[in-house]
Amino acid sequence: MPSPPIRIGIVGVGKIVRDQHLPALANDPHYRLVAAASRHGKVDGIDNYSSITAMIDAVPELDAVSLCMPPQVRSAAARAALEAGKHVFLEKPPGATVSEVEHLTELAAAKGVSLFASWHSRYAPAVEAARAFLASTRIRSAAINWKEDVRRWHPGQQWIWEPGGFGVFDPGINALSIATHILPGMFVTAATLDFPENRDAPIAAQIAFRTLDGVAVAAEFDWRQTGPQSWEIVADTDAGSMLLSGGGSQLTIDGKIVDRQPEAEYPMLYRRFAEIVRAGVSDVDLSPLKHVADAFMLGKRRVVEPFHD
Repeated sequence: MPSPPIRIGIVGVGKIVRDQHLPALANDPHYRLVAAASRHGKVDGIDNYSSITAMIDAVPELDAVSLCMPPQVRSAAARAALEAGKHVFLEKPPGATVSEVEHLTELAAAKGVSLFASWHSRYAPAVEAARAFLASTRIRSAAINWKEDVRRWHPGQQWIWEPGGFGVFDPGINALSIATHILPGMFVTAATLDFPENRDAPIAAQIAFRTLDGVAVAAEFDWRQTGPQSWEIVADTDAGSMLLSGGGSQLTIDGKIVDRQPEAEYPMLYRRFAEIVRAGVSDVDLSPLKHVADAFMLGKRRVVEPFHD
């Protein structure tokens, strides 16, 4: 017999929810969206509440919650949901610190519910093909170039510039989620973080990594790029030059496109969440978040010109 749909509530109704989460849930028969909680936004056609605790109290039949508020306030909401026995989907980054997500993982196990740290860029269509290619050859060097216009993607959002808001690592962690999936294990050796003189989070970062077998990986993140946006990972290998571009949507080997498919990241994320809920397990990979933490730990702070929206 088919399983009944997972009754899910969504918390933090902002741009990413309207652009990605709501369409993905609407088209997935594994779910029934029954409630939302947000200080400002509302979702038409369902009950809306001002907080997650109000939603959980009013809708005890909820099976799961999807948490899409800024990372600085996500831990308390996740803890409330897990304590109430709800499965939890964490929008990326899964938390403001590594230790808080580790505690949430332990709590989910104690409560017998599933916790999902969702790295949406890992589900970009050409990522698995890139992973298979790199696994079949020797990597000589690699580079990550993730450059975009913050005014385009985060217009007027102030939380991203506050402590715990990640700054340029908000998109940069997408690159790291792919890199940690397709490249050998690696660690940060040095970093430089560019902080606007009027902001508390970096607008750009240059990071040096080294894989466990000695391959150099250079990463450059920048939020000041206008015009075409750059989301790419390149690698020089014994089997040719690899370019994974478009945020993971297209794979090119020696200038020839070998994999390009339509984007379906969030539908695949929710499919994965349904799988782990049905299986009674969690899926929490903290390696991208650890690299961000290490970059802040090792990084040299460089003050640059002020940023104004």
